[in-house]
Amino acid sequence: MQVILREDIEKVGLRGEVVDVAAGFARNYLLPRRLAEPAAPGRVAELEKLAASRSQHEAQSFEQAQQLVQKLEDAEIRFDVQAGETGTLFGSVTATDIADRVWESQRVRIDRRKLDLPESIKRIGRYEVPVELFADVTATLRLAVVPEGGELPPEEELQALDQVAAQEEAAAAAEAEEARAAEEAATEAAVAEAQAEEQPADEEPPAGDTPAEPATETQTNEN
Repeated sequence: MQVILREDIEKVGLRGEVVDVAAGFARNYLLPRRLAEPAAPGRVAELEKLAASRSQHEAQSFEQAQQLVQKLEDAEIRFDVQAGETGTLFGSVTATDIADRVWESQRVRIDRRKLDLPESIKRIGRYEVPVELFADVTATLRLAVVPEGGELPPEEELQALDQVAAQEEAAAAAEAEEARAAEEAATEAAVAEAQAEEQPADEEPPAGDTPAEPATETQTNEN
């Protein structure tokens, strides 16, 4: 079944792409959660038209790419996001978000698959993300992921927040590991108990019966 993704989904595709997925996966997961929409011909044509329009604003040659490098590296790409007290985002900034924001602010199309972004951004802060514009031409995007309604704190405070978040993550991971170990121990104990119950007990001789003493032969000499 073909659907159009509304969000970046790991191992499935990026937002705006038309992908083939199992019908059950689409009906039971993607569509109910509004992570995708049916790939209606009209909607697919609309996306193709938009992609063709944006493609006119990407580097078509080595020289054009070099010109775009200067333009992109002079700009700061800003994201105003919802975040918690320790700077953790209520969501994330993905490769698609970055490509869309570059288009909105700079009117430059970049290939989101060529962003050197190992994983989505999940904390406020400043980031530098390389992107390949053309063969042998790379620009480094400067991103500012800012808490909504505010500004980024000083670098020292950001580092302190990162340390607090790292400690919280480590504590949560340790707690999860302890819970997993306790669950495994309980499972092993239950299995051992079940096996002990299934094993037959040693049979005891009936009451009143005593084992016979082995007979001893005595040899007598008859005179």
